Amino acid sequence: MDRIIEDALAAAHRYEAAARTRFSGLLLRDGRVDAATLEAAQSAAHGFAWLCTSVAGLEALAKWAGTLELHGLLDGHCRDIRHLGFAELLARLVHGLPLSQGETLRPTEMGLAAEAAQLATDPAVAPFLNDPELPARRARVADGIGEAIAPDADETDPALAEMKRQLRRFAADKIDPHAQRWHNEDALIPIAVVEDLAAMGVFGLTIPEENGGLGLGKIAMCATSEELSRAHLATGSLATRSEIAGELVRLGGTDAQRAHWLPRIADGTCLPTAVFTEPDTGSDLGSIRTRAVRDGDVWRITGAKTWITHAARADLMTVLARTDPASRDHRGLSMFLAPKPRGTPDDPFPVAGLSGSEIGTLGYRGMQEFELSFDGFAVPADGLLGGVAGEGFRQLMATFESARIQTAARAVGVAEAAALAATAYARQRRQFGKPILAFPRVHAKIASMAVETTIARCLTRAAARAKDSGRRCDVEAGMAKLFAARAAWAAADDCVQIHGGNGYALEYSASRLLADARILNIFEGAAEIQAQVIVRGLLERRN
Repeated sequence: MDRIIEDALAAAHRYEAAARTRFSGLLLRDGRVDAATLEAAQSAAHGFAWLCTSVAGLEALAKWAGTLELHGLLDGHCRDIRHLGFAELLARLVHGLPLSQGETLRPTEMGLAAEAAQLATDPAVAPFLNDPELPARRARVADGIGEAIAPDADETDPALAEMKRQLRRFAADKIDPHAQRWHNEDALIPIAVVEDLAAMGVFGLTIPEENGGLGLGKIAMCATSEELSRAHLATGSLATRSEIAGELVRLGGTDAQRAHWLPRIADGTCLPTAVFTEPDTGSDLGSIRTRAVRDGDVWRITGAKTWITHAARADLMTVLARTDPASRDHRGLSMFLAPKPRGTPDDPFPVAGLSGSEIGTLGYRGMQEFELSFDGFAVPADGLLGGVAGEGFRQLMATFESARIQTAARAVGVAEAAALAATAYARQRRQFGKPILAFPRVHAKIASMAVETTIARCLTRAAARAKDSGRRCDVEAGMAKLFAARAAWAAADDCVQIHGGNGYALEYSASRLLADARILNIFEGAAEIQAQVIVRGLLERRN
């Protein structure tokens, strides 16, 4: 690692430590974050989450460059990306953290004005903040983008590199030519594509080999999600439901449930859907009202669910329902493995006790979203996950890290797609006698996309490695999802801007990327929820 990078990272860590001391004193009561104080200081506390996420991004970026250097792959393009990443994130730490497009939190609002001023004048940081070569670096980064925005350090593993090549060829052949039409027609992804992905093992990536899967780790899952989402977000999201269901069964199921369901999920003969959210609950899962009552040899489920993806085509629903009618929080919830017949466009829910209506969406098209109504829907008695009631919330929480890591990977795919589309258009679109890529505000936008997407990938892979090692990684997963979702939205927005009026036209992928990117800041926990998770995890885990 270059000395200037090492010293700048050390300065950022000192700033983070000062912030941790400040917010520990403000929010902790007997080692736990006080809910009322956190709510009162929400903006500042969420700024602390973004501050720590930014420092984690610097660390992940430095490690990415270090891995490339170790393998002789750290060229000028990668050095410029690293330098621009440090310049941008250090500037945010010093001057203000963009929580969203309309919210920038200044150090003074976090009680860190003096510490930020000290960081700005640190001899290792000042050269990044005052570098006159930044415009030239941006131009070089934009000009250096090829088939990918930057090397993936994990592709130094030959097996992963080959897997990505196969996925990219598949996407170029089976997804890219059709994705815009699927989006514009709001059409289901053809079942032939689903079957092809199943044959490639996409649905069983992380399911153990003894249960019919490939037994790979979360790094492979991230690479797969990125490559497919780069072509089409919904196609890249097909495996998300399999990942969630597989993890629920693997971690919380009985031996019989694992033996029955995992091979079917892995080979794609069983398409699952996650049935958790209700109209008035959102992220407040403890308020779920859908109930399940034992009735002889079945459970009867009654209630309403919403935003259920791929519900009609699914063969298995993982349903969160209340089995203790006296409970008023998460402790009365149970998880059910509820089989159902696969629907058709003419008869989406051909089973007694279950009906649904489609929710039209701005983007993320290809699987369809539904509101579901359960009216005494029967689930076999052995469908209670783990065979024990009241464990549903805990079982679901065990899957959230993986789900958020995968969502971050999907966001990386969308962000890279936007960067590549913008670059290609800027190279061929000419104005005033030259390609628009030559104009500083155009190539600066593209350079920013490349830098933020690289950082997002680095954070996502860091979370995946933590998960693969068996460590708790709720903070790392939350940081990856938080940063990557915003990077995808910024990249998609700038992609439309670079396309100008054509970016708003339905024939160009830029319009689809913008519509798809917007959901990433919402599902699997909105950005505000991620910040809340990060604050609690950072302060409580180490105190």
